[in-house]
Amino acid sequence: MDKIPSVDLRDFLSDNPERKQKFVNEIGKAYEEIGFVALKGHFLDDKLVDELYGEVKNFFDQPVETKQKYEIPGIGGQRGYVGFGKETAKGFKKGDLKEFWHFGQYVSDDSKYKSEYPDNVIVDELPKFNEVGKEAYQMLEKTGQSVLRALAIYLGLDEFYFDDKIAEGNSILRPIHYPPITQEPDDAVRAAAHGDINLITLLMGSQGKGLQVQNHNGDWIDAIAEPDELVINVGDMLSRHTNNKLKSTIHRVVNPPRELWGTSRYSIPFFMHPVSGMSLNALENCVDENNPKLYEDTTAGEFLHERLIELGLIKK
Repeated sequence: MDKIPSVDLRDFLSDNPERKQKFVNEIGKAYEEIGFVALKGHFLDDKLVDELYGEVKNFFDQPVETKQKYEIPGIGGQRGYVGFGKETAKGFKKGDLKEFWHFGQYVSDDSKYKSEYPDNVIVDELPKFNEVGKEAYQMLEKTGQSVLRALAIYLGLDEFYFDDKIAEGNSILRPIHYPPITQEPDDAVRAAAHGDINLITLLMGSQGKGLQVQNHNGDWIDAIAEPDELVINVGDMLSRHTNNKLKSTIHRVVNPPRELWGTSRYSIPFFMHPVSGMSLNALENCVDENNPKLYEDTTAGEFLHERLIELGLIKK
């Protein structure tokens, strides 16, 4: 496969059973073969997308000392600002050439997860930043819920199998700024090759070259979406839970050609996580004589903690 397939969520949401099944088959096949799709028909409208990019650019244009006010110690970077070069991909020594922000789950004061999740961080200088971030978070979460319902059907599960596992889940919206490259990067890249931790990732901002996906032959292919598409990929949690039936694919963000070093790149992934207590044990119908169980039993919370240590965001 030399490009990522495109699917339309409106097929799944239609009242036509054949269109709905067509979407299930297409996305399931794509996730078995390459782990990535481009998705049309999601719940983000153009106005919200434009507002979000405007607010994100406004934030990253703030002076470094202003941004650093929002870097919260002791929470593994789970909310607020994470400074340039602080995240390192698993197995790499060089920090990625990026800075980013984290919006997290919005829970009520009486939620059982209130004490588990850090509060979202409010940016005083930009009154609309948090409001627009919250709206985008919720529309991406709604989109992800529909995608997981389609995957549940594909896996032979009840359509709503994932619903209670992602309700108030530990999902993260991460606006990323890859600043202009001002000197020889010395082996560092904007985002080194990695697999995502979570169930699925919904990515805004893959309209230009930069994001690359490794296919099963080991070749790197450009993952370029149309302006109205999100790129959605399988994360390691879903891969474990399906015993690699649905594949978490290695991907990276490469540095631009030297003539474009002076330009910024922005992308905004939504990492869809379940609640920490979700079992990631292999589903029974994904294990058989030809596909023996590949991973040890674990929960989403345990797996996330282990990976945040590997990324350098939590110190042992």
